[in-house]
Amino acid sequence: MASDDERKAFGARVAALRKQRGIKQTELATAVGRTPSWVSQVERGVQPVSRLDVLQLLADALGVSVQALNPDAPVTSVPPPAVPEGPNDLDTARLTISGHPALGALLAGRAATAEPSTLADLSGQVDELWELTHTARFAELSAQVGPLVDRLEAAVRTAPNADRPALHALLARVYQALAAAFVRQDEADAAWIAADRAIRAAEQSGDVLPVFAGIYRLAQAFVRLKRLDQAEHAAATAIRALESHGDAELSVPEGLSVLGSLRLILALVHARSGNRDQARAEISEARSVARRIGADRNDFNLEFGPTNVEIQAVSTAVDLGDAGEALDIGARINAEVLSPERRSRLLMDLGRAHAQRRHVGEAVEHLLRAEELAPETVRSHTASRAAIRELTLIAGRTAPPELVGLAERSAALD
Repeated sequence: MASDDERKAFGARVAALRKQRGIKQTELATAVGRTPSWVSQVERGVQPVSRLDVLQLLADALGVSVQALNPDAPVTSVPPPAVPEGPNDLDTARLTISGHPALGALLAGRAATAEPSTLADLSGQVDELWELTHTARFAELSAQVGPLVDRLEAAVRTAPNADRPALHALLARVYQALAAAFVRQDEADAAWIAADRAIRAAEQSGDVLPVFAGIYRLAQAFVRLKRLDQAEHAAATAIRALESHGDAELSVPEGLSVLGSLRLILALVHARSGNRDQARAEISEARSVARRIGADRNDFNLEFGPTNVEIQAVSTAVDLGDAGEALDIGARINAEVLSPERRSRLLMDLGRAHAQRRHVGEAVEHLLRAEELAPETVRSHTASRAAIRELTLIAGRTAPPELVGLAERSAALD
C-alpha cells in the first residue's frame, strides 16, 4: 500500500499533467469513469490508485505511459489480478441505485439463499447509515449501503406480509439517507433517483409522513439540478396537501417537522431565484412552525427546529447577498446540539458571508472550522468552492497559506 508521501507525489503528478494539457477535473473524471470528487481526492493524495486498469485509464486520458505516471507500476501487457481499492466517495453508492434494485429476488428460489436478518438488526444498520450521512463519512456510507439495500429489497418481496410495512419503512429511510448524501456531494441526478425510490418505499409502508419527507429530498435534488420550478412545485404541492388534508399529521411534532422543512426548501428556492420577499416569507412561516414544536428535533433525519430554521435563515441571507444580516443571525445561533453536517453548513455559510464582505481572515477561519467537521462537504460543495476561489482572487499574492491550502484541497482554482 502506498505511503502518504507516495500518494501525495502521485496526486501532484496527475494534477500537473492534467493542467499542462488543459483538462478540467470533470473531463478527466468522465474519461476514467469516476466522479470529479474522486479525481480531486487522487490529486490531493487522499485516494490511492492501486488497480492497474484504473492507472491505465488515467495514463490514457493524460496521454502518457503508465510508467510515466507511476514509475513503480509493473511493466506488463497482462493486467495483474485486481486489487480492491478503498471506497471512492459515493461511486459505489451510485452503482447501488443503478438498474433494478432486486433482480435476484424476482427469480424463484434466489431469495431463500439470502442471509436472514432481524428487523432490529436491519434497523440498527439503517441508523448507522444515517450517522455516516450526518457526519459526512461518505466513503464509509458508500461501502456499506450496497449489501444493506440488497437485503432490504429482497426482504420486502419475500418476508411474511406482517413484516413488510416495517421493512418498507426501513428501505425508505435508506434511500432518504442516500438522497441526502448525494445532494451534499453535488450528485443531484443520483439524489433524484434515490428520493423517488424513498417516496415509493414510504408509500408501501403505509405511513404517510415519510412520503412527504421523501418529497423534501426530491425538492433538494431539483434545487441542486437548478430546476427551481420543479423544486417549487414539489414542495408547494406537498405543503398544500398537508395543510388542506393533514390535520391529523399536523397535530404531532413529526408532521410539523416535515411541514417546516418543506417551508425551508421553498425559502431556498426563492432565494436562489432572487425573490427576496418570498424567501423571507417562507423563513417566517418556518419560524412559526418551529415555535409550535418548541424544540430541536430530528424527525425523519430532517433536524428541524428553531436552531435549524436560523441556520437556513443565514444561508438564505447569503444567497440573497445580505452578508450583514447573515452574520447578525449567525452570531445568535448555538448549533452544538445539531449534527456535524449542520454545524459545518452554518460555519460554511458564515465563511461565505465574510467573503462577501471581503473579510479574508474571518472567512478562512470559518471555512477551516467547517472543514474540520465535514471535510468532503466543504471541499466539494459548489458554493464553498466559489467562496474559496473568490477569497483567493481577493487576497492575490498576499493569500495566507491556510487559504492556499484550502484552495488546493478543494481544487477551487480548477
